[in-house]
Amino acid sequence: MTEDALWTPRPERAQSTHMWRFIEFVGREIDPAVRDYDSLYRFSIDAPEAFWTALWEFGDVRAEKRGGPVTGNWPAMPGTRWFPEARLNFAENLLRRDDDAPAIEFAGEGGVRRTLSWRELNDEVARIAAGLREMGVKEGDRVAGYLPNLPETVIAMLAATSIGAVWSSCSPDFGVRGVLDRFGQIEPKVLFAAAAYRYNGKTHDCLGRLAELLPQLPSVERVVVTPYAAEDMDLSALVEKVGDRAVPWREFADRDADRPVFEQLPFDHPVYILYSSGTTGVPKCIVHGAGGTLLQHLKELMLHTDVHRDDRLFYFTTCGWMMWNWLVSGLAAGATIVLYDGSPFHPGGNALWNLADELGIAIFGTSAKWIAACDKAGIRPRETHRLDRLRAI
Repeated sequence: MTEDALWTPRPERAQSTHMWRFIEFVGREIDPAVRDYDSLYRFSIDAPEAFWTALWEFGDVRAEKRGGPVTGNWPAMPGTRWFPEARLNFAENLLRRDDDAPAIEFAGEGGVRRTLSWRELNDEVARIAAGLREMGVKEGDRVAGYLPNLPETVIAMLAATSIGAVWSSCSPDFGVRGVLDRFGQIEPKVLFAAAAYRYNGKTHDCLGRLAELLPQLPSVERVVVTPYAAEDMDLSALVEKVGDRAVPWREFADRDADRPVFEQLPFDHPVYILYSSGTTGVPKCIVHGAGGTLLQHLKELMLHTDVHRDDRLFYFTTCGWMMWNWLVSGLAAGATIVLYDGSPFHPGGNALWNLADELGIAIFGTSAKWIAACDKAGIRPRETHRLDRLRAI
C-alpha cells in the first residue's frame, strides 16, 4: 500500500471482484507473470492481442465466430482492424438473459415507476424489430431517437441494432435546430419520439417540435411516437402535417414476433453515431463500431466498475450524452439498469438519493456538477439515507 492511498479494500473484498478473477484467469491461462494489477497493466500494453482475446473470453462475448487473427495491419494507428474475421451482433450481447428478473427499472418525475423483466424486454425488442424489418430497415440504415431516458429508448436501440441499423439519439430538450444539426447529417430512416416529457414539475410538449422538425428531415419515412407524459396523446395535428409517416408506438409494435433475430455482422460494423459538442460549429458525427464498443464497455463495466450480474446500475444521464450508451451496456454484464427521467432536484434535492435507497442501487453514476449542486444545497445523504447497497459513486 502506498503512503498516499485513501482506501484499500480488505483482501476478501478484493478477491470477490471481477478484476481479481480476471488477473487469476490471465495468469492461469495465458501468462503466469500476471499476478497483480501492475503486471496485468503491463501485460495489456506489451501483449494487446492476447489481452483483448482474454477479455473476449472472460466477458463471454456472444458471436457467430471470432475468427483467427486478432488484428489486421498491426500496429498501424489508424489502420489496424481488430478481429477482422469476427461476426457478432451488439444487441445479442446485451440481451443474453431471458428470464423474469428485472432488466430495466424506470423512475420518472411524479412517482412514475415501471419494471421490465428480461423476458419482457426481449419480447418488446422482437416486436419493434419486426416493425422495422417490415418497413424495409436493413443493416447500415440509420434509426434515431428524439426521446427521454425511457425503456422505449432502450428497446428501440436494441431493435435497430439487432438488424444492423445504426442508432443515434438526442434528448428532447434539444431544440429543433439542435436536432437538425445532428440528424440532418445522418439522414435517419425512422425516428422514435415522445409526445411529451416532464422536467422540474412541468410537462413539455414535443409534438409541436416534431411538426416543425419532420418536414426538414425528408429521409424519415416513419416517426413512431410513445405517449409518455401525454396520457391523452392526440397525433391528429402531427398526422395532418406529415401524413401517415406518424404512428403511435403501440400500433408500430403490434407485430407477431417470438424472439429477436440477430444479424451477424463484422466486428467493426457501425452501431452508434454520437456527436461532438457543437461549440466550434455544427456537431461532428462520431461513429462507434459494435465490437469495439462492446469490448471496451465490458472492460470498463466488469473490470473497472465491478458490475455483477443482478447489480442495479444507475447513471444520471440523458440520451444526448455518451454515458447513456455506457449505462445501457450494463445489460451485457447481466445487471439491472436503472433509468431516471426528469430533474434530479424535483421535488427536492434528495430525489436521486431516495431512488438509490428505494431500488438498492449498487453503482451510482453522476457528474461532478451534480455533486457540487448537492453540496451547495446542504444535502448530506450519508446522514439521511441508508445507502447500504451502494458500492460505488
